[in-house]
Amino acid sequence: MEMPQPDATVLAKRDRIVTRLAAVVPPEALITDEAECRAYECDALTVYRCIPMAVTLPSSTAEVAAILRICHEEGVRVVPRGSGTSLAGGALPTEDSIIIGVARLREVLEVNYPDRIIRVQTGITNLSVTGEVESDGFFYAPDPSSQLACAIAGNIGMNSGGAHCLKYGVTTNNLLGVTLVQMDGTVVELGGAHLDAAGYDLLGVVCGSEGQLGIVTEATLRILPKPEGARPVLIGFDSNEVAGACVSDIIKAGVLPVAIEFMDRPCIRACEDFAHAGYPDCEALLIVEVEGSDAEIDEQLGLIKQIARKHDPVELRESQSEKESQKIWLGRKSAFGAMGQINDYICLDGTIPVSSLPFVLRRIGEMSREYGLDVANVFHAGDGNMHPLILFDANKPGDLELCEAFGADILKLCVEAGGCLTGEHGVGIEKRDLMSVQFTPEDMEAQMRIKDVFDPRWLLNPAKVFPLDVSAARRAAA
Repeated sequence: MEMPQPDATVLAKRDRIVTRLAAVVPPEALITDEAECRAYECDALTVYRCIPMAVTLPSSTAEVAAILRICHEEGVRVVPRGSGTSLAGGALPTEDSIIIGVARLREVLEVNYPDRIIRVQTGITNLSVTGEVESDGFFYAPDPSSQLACAIAGNIGMNSGGAHCLKYGVTTNNLLGVTLVQMDGTVVELGGAHLDAAGYDLLGVVCGSEGQLGIVTEATLRILPKPEGARPVLIGFDSNEVAGACVSDIIKAGVLPVAIEFMDRPCIRACEDFAHAGYPDCEALLIVEVEGSDAEIDEQLGLIKQIARKHDPVELRESQSEKESQKIWLGRKSAFGAMGQINDYICLDGTIPVSSLPFVLRRIGEMSREYGLDVANVFHAGDGNMHPLILFDANKPGDLELCEAFGADILKLCVEAGGCLTGEHGVGIEKRDLMSVQFTPEDMEAQMRIKDVFDPRWLLNPAKVFPLDVSAARRAAA
């Protein structure tokens, strides 16, 4: 059966837009061939795909502004894209949209050690920021598991965190300023190299806005002196609930590790087979890392081990070398990839109070049995940012829909426990229809009014964050 072809009016408009774009970016920065555009049809939430009208890859703020100006005049939707590592469909295009990717925006613009800042274009990867300053004894703190690939632009869009955010905070705590290009091509500077900006906290609004308000092309980030030393300890338990209770007790004791990471048996086995990190054979594993001088590390780990022993761990082992520590973290950082080698899965992202960990982990186990789908748990336990991986068979009819229903119930559980729908992956398309679980109509109206100010025609990152019927009505009324 032949596919229906676009009518002449649609084709003429597309040709006109492509011609205008070709006038403001070099040929290598404009992709219109369908086969080449297919590389951008999805992000890391690969179950949903759509080929965009065209892809642009600008290399300067001026080029981003010129592209947006054309799209605004033509009424064309725009999807901002970092490295495409979003797990919530945050960079999924629509067929009538233009993608603006920041992959060519990779310059380091300034390094200022006295003020402890670095200014970069936002296509640079997260790990590259630390790579730029580590030889001088500094680092960039947020460290999502995808840090080898993910772009600073996406980190800002989703307010990403990582394993070490318990002590150092997430992106918003390490972001000082941005260059933002609005939908009409206007370029604005928010924040800067100083500690805090006067007036409204627009920087705080932009960080975590998921590409709804503009495209961030440059960022001023906080860099920190590397700690004198760091050491992780592995603590194994015979149940998820007991491990969760141990995390809660560590936090209640006032100890502030740099990281507390949680893995359950399916994830432990997959990571061990992948990275050979030396993980123990147990039902649940905590990786607790502290830093400072040797004396500080010994004191902190002594208290943590004292707390852990009250929960009868099946294994309690300190790292004995830098090489061993690197292996331990390689295993954890490889978790999502390791699980992907053995099963299809959807990775969720919900946040709960740390004190609710035992209850929520128990309920997820019960729900897993009710739905008949296995769950692997790996997450940032110290700040309650959960990442349950629901395992399913993509080739089995109905399994994806069952998996999505299960995921929705887990996220509802997070909200009911006093948490929220997302910690660092964003809402994207994955959770847009769950927004009413956490927010009242008045709450969403306040959020949408902010978008009205920045993007009155609702052209930026369509079909994300807000329920489809609500956003469609908003766009129609613009």
